[in-house]
Amino acid sequence: MEQLLRRTWAEIDLDALAYNFHVLQDRVGKEVKVLGVVKADAYGHGARVLSRELEALGAGYLAVSNLDEAREIRKAGVKLPILILGYTPPENTALLMENNVTQAVVSEDAARAYSAAAAAAGGTLKIHIKADTGMSRLGFLCDGEHFDDTVETVLRVCDLPGLEAEGIFTHFAVSDEPDKADCVAFTKEQFGRFTRLIDALAARGRTFALRHCGNSGATVNYYEEMKLDMVRPGIILYGCSEGAEKLGLKPVMTLKTTISSVKTLDAGCTVSYGRTYKVEQPTRVGVMPIGYADGFFRTLSNRCEVMTEDGPVPQCGRICMDMSMVDLTNAPNVEVGSEVEIFGKRNSVNRLADIAGTISYELTCAVNKRVPRIFLKGGKVVETELRMYL
Repeated sequence: MEQLLRRTWAEIDLDALAYNFHVLQDRVGKEVKVLGVVKADAYGHGARVLSRELEALGAGYLAVSNLDEAREIRKAGVKLPILILGYTPPENTALLMENNVTQAVVSEDAARAYSAAAAAAGGTLKIHIKADTGMSRLGFLCDGEHFDDTVETVLRVCDLPGLEAEGIFTHFAVSDEPDKADCVAFTKEQFGRFTRLIDALAARGRTFALRHCGNSGATVNYYEEMKLDMVRPGIILYGCSEGAEKLGLKPVMTLKTTISSVKTLDAGCTVSYGRTYKVEQPTRVGVMPIGYADGFFRTLSNRCEVMTEDGPVPQCGRICMDMSMVDLTNAPNVEVGSEVEIFGKRNSVNRLADIAGTISYELTCAVNKRVPRIFLKGGKVVETELRMYL
């Protein structure tokens, strides 16, 4: 593993994950379940290992995007309930039940297809009803003229054979923007639609064991009124985003590389493709074995800094597929073999995301499978994972 470590790797701090989990659990109270969102390989952090850690920490549920992600977690030995937030073809209903996986239901047609498949397989599929309160993506519409029809439709769905309606949930569109009055108003409007639906169903005798709407933004900004029975922290669980900073959460991933070559360029030399960077004086330039194929976005070229033992140094020239360059003129102690932090504890992924014009989720998810994940606990390596060989 040492050979892999000396190129480019991602350190996953399991102590930071535990810290973040306990902060969030304490925030909502012990009576509220914390669902760990581990879709997209736990936002690039390694879903199999992190799911096991979350189970040990006391998480009440996990959530993924699809059945393949759920099966991967089950193969890792995780017993926690798993909710699929996205689409599963009804012909895979038997696999859902076989793996004890809960399916989000977003329409009556889908529910009837799952019901028929579950009955044919002689089992019961656990479902969570998805209410569309304003995201305008998936779920039963809850606004205005759709409300009464949705109440009747959800009641029919919940009575279908072969289905166990354990939960009901919705998703917020702008709960992570509490500094904008219109976003606050819209989030509260979404929550009002959701609770109105829950109340109307309860009045007809239909209640749910799990009502949840608290995504990362709501868990940070509206947790008192919107925590309900369960919250679904996603990116904040991994210590990324402004919301995570607001709560003092710790980054779980640190993306690192090394210096593989150092040379001094004469004044007037240009660096990398397109000759977009020109040195004006003798300049000490280092090459790092990390590029956009590893997840170091090309759009960051000539615009960002990385962290060395001598402090931040500017990236220079276009980022290539497998390597990139840095100006080491003001970092005399950085030599071939020196470690460099692309983002993590000393160089915030949030700042890089701002420069790239995106969100931190995209940067962590983009860390390629050829980049080894090194899992640390108490400062020691407890597990390693190189996904391209699995």
